[in-house]
Amino acid sequence: MFTFIASILLLILGYFTYGKFVEKVFGVRDIEENTPSHTENDGVDFIPLKKQKNAFIQLLNIAGVGPIFGPILGALYGPAAFLWIVLGCIFAGGVHDYLTGMISVRNKGLQLPALAAKYIGKPFSHLVNLFALILLLLVGTVFVVAPSEMISELLGGSQQTLLIITGVIFLYYTVATILPIDKIIGRIYPFLGAMLLFSALAIGIGIFFSSNPIPEINFENLHPDAIPFYPVIFLTISCGALSGFHATQTPIISRTLNNEKDGRYVFYGMMIAEGIIAMVWAAAAMTITDQQEMAQLLEVGGPGLVVNRLATIILGSVGGTVAVIGIIVLPITSGDTSFRAARMIIAEYINLPQKKIKNRFVIAIPIFAVSFLLLTIVDFEMLWRYFSWANQVTAAIALWTGTAYLYQKGNYYWIALVPAVFITSVVGSYIFYDSDLGFGLGLTLSKWIGIGFSASCALLILFGSGLKKAMNFNSK
Repeated sequence: MFTFIASILLLILGYFTYGKFVEKVFGVRDIEENTPSHTENDGVDFIPLKKQKNAFIQLLNIAGVGPIFGPILGALYGPAAFLWIVLGCIFAGGVHDYLTGMISVRNKGLQLPALAAKYIGKPFSHLVNLFALILLLLVGTVFVVAPSEMISELLGGSQQTLLIITGVIFLYYTVATILPIDKIIGRIYPFLGAMLLFSALAIGIGIFFSSNPIPEINFENLHPDAIPFYPVIFLTISCGALSGFHATQTPIISRTLNNEKDGRYVFYGMMIAEGIIAMVWAAAAMTITDQQEMAQLLEVGGPGLVVNRLATIILGSVGGTVAVIGIIVLPITSGDTSFRAARMIIAEYINLPQKKIKNRFVIAIPIFAVSFLLLTIVDFEMLWRYFSWANQVTAAIALWTGTAYLYQKGNYYWIALVPAVFITSVVGSYIFYDSDLGFGLGLTLSKWIGIGFSASCALLILFGSGLKKAMNFNSK
């Protein structure tokens, strides 16, 4: 119990201390009407919204089922998973989200590929565009499957019900992707955000009354299959600690941010909120079941079955159903903005203005066609695994972009460099270690390859940023 309470307090303290430091390093401008929501206002994507509304939209955009499914899977490792959630959230995820959002604000709301092109190098932008689009399509497709199955389970679980619900969710995603952001997303998200927070709060309070105590921190790997901590746990628990998917979502809010001084609360603060949600579900999973029982539940019905089981045990049948409904909100509210972000990235890449609804349909229709194709030919487990790796690759790209930006500005670039180096070594090691997605090499060799690749990236980014900095200085 002490570990859980201390972890929550550390996350909150991190917002007021390290979050404040990151904000100071970036250097916000407390000037009204200097953000893209005012200067680029088009009534569709660029619209000034109030601070609290932006915060709720941001939280629902980034949350998905990641801070629930990921920590439940990570709970197989035991309480050591708490460490990555806390440290990752404060020193990696919060920095990642804040820098991505605020750099976008300073660049007229540009998406990650355009930002990477500007600060890392234009030839790199094509690769970033590809990765960002693949990630968004995977996320959007996964977040059609997950809520469809959870709703279908509540209604009896027939195949016909599942197909109808899937069709309804696709229809909603289409409307939310096409219409101006304040017509649907801006209006309903504050209420959905309240449901999300209520569900997490109910589960959080419920676990204190559980007959099984929350385990205290230890560094023993309790995973039933003895899967190593490094590099796997850092991909298993991504949302709630560090997630590249957030880099595709924060520019959406960069276009609606009213004032730069709102950035720490909206970007860094909502990452902390997601970390708290992740802590709650990881603790719940460790409290209600042991690692062996949880592994069996996951094998039978995946994380969705564990969620239903946990909610029912902790809150009873009625309360559990209400909590599950709140959880279903998560993937739906990330799926719609995933497709919206994909539309915006493609529009930027091909330079097609989005004020006309016809232009929005021109991009959106092929996106949904590809998503539907993925839905029919790839199973959920494989989609989730590809998503996890592509997710952290995108996080690395976003952190390298933040590193280059701060280095060129002459600021404390190490706040982005350190997590960038770490997560790059993770994704590099994983692709060589994993036998299904990668090359299946030994763990030790894979680690050294990942570390070497990460160090090479650091040298290239800093050398290139140093050249740009010198060129900018000489041109003045």
